[in-house]
Amino acid sequence: MNEQCYWIWLSRIEGLGPIKIKQLLEIYEAPEQIWKLSKEELTNIRGIGEKLADKILDLKYRENLSKYISYMQRYNIGIITIQDKDYPEKLKNIYDSPVVLYYKGNKALINHSKIVAMVGCRECSEYGKHISKKFSYELAKKDICIISGMAKGIDSYSHLGCIQASGKTIAVLGSGVDQIYPKENTILYNQILKTGGLILSEYVIGTKPTKLNFPARNRIISGLSDSIIVVEAKEKSGTLNTVDFALEQGKDVFVIPRKYYEL
Repeated sequence: MNEQCYWIWLSRIEGLGPIKIKQLLEIYEAPEQIWKLSKEELTNIRGIGEKLADKILDLKYRENLSKYISYMQRYNIGIITIQDKDYPEKLKNIYDSPVVLYYKGNKALINHSKIVAMVGCRECSEYGKHISKKFSYELAKKDICIISGMAKGIDSYSHLGCIQASGKTIAVLGSGVDQIYPKENTILYNQILKTGGLILSEYVIGTKPTKLNFPARNRIISGLSDSIIVVEAKEKSGTLNTVDFALEQGKDVFVIPRKYYEL
């Protein structure tokens, strides 16, 4: 198998998160060495119990890896690992940095000199739509890359404003990069790629969006950004989850005040 197959294998294993993978890599350095471990060797590692060892050894995660490679080559999907030179330092420095990133589009954007995240609620106001497009448009004109989550509402309008300014934008998904969610954003997804943007995810191709994926996705949005702009947010929301990650990571957080009038 080539090296990418081992990284894909690691990213497929349910319950084996980035912290435990990095723990294993500190001991064994390469995924290929982890692949060869016995159950006894695995259970002797602190934090790797019998259940997790069984999952690591489970044949279902080891099958069809070459098909993943073929699929990725056919659909121009790449992979960046935490051991690669072009893995972004900003992301490497967060507590639970993803070990593997899958991408479509302009990979160089993950190391863009200035990245600003724009986040907000899905059910946004007309003012929210307007102001998110306006801010992302003006920032993109200054060669600032806009990063968001391609969700309905503020995320989508932030990506659109950047595209309209002929700027570059990054969409971080809570699914595999080949799984467009929501489906109504298919046109936006294609526009991002067509205009030199980037689609990014830590989830292996074919992964469907789930509620648990989105909070984890948010730490990547904040981790890659230099600062965050909040347009509109509900009291309990994924937006504030992203803000929490940003504050933990020492990022500046800006909030656009809400105006109560019709445009």
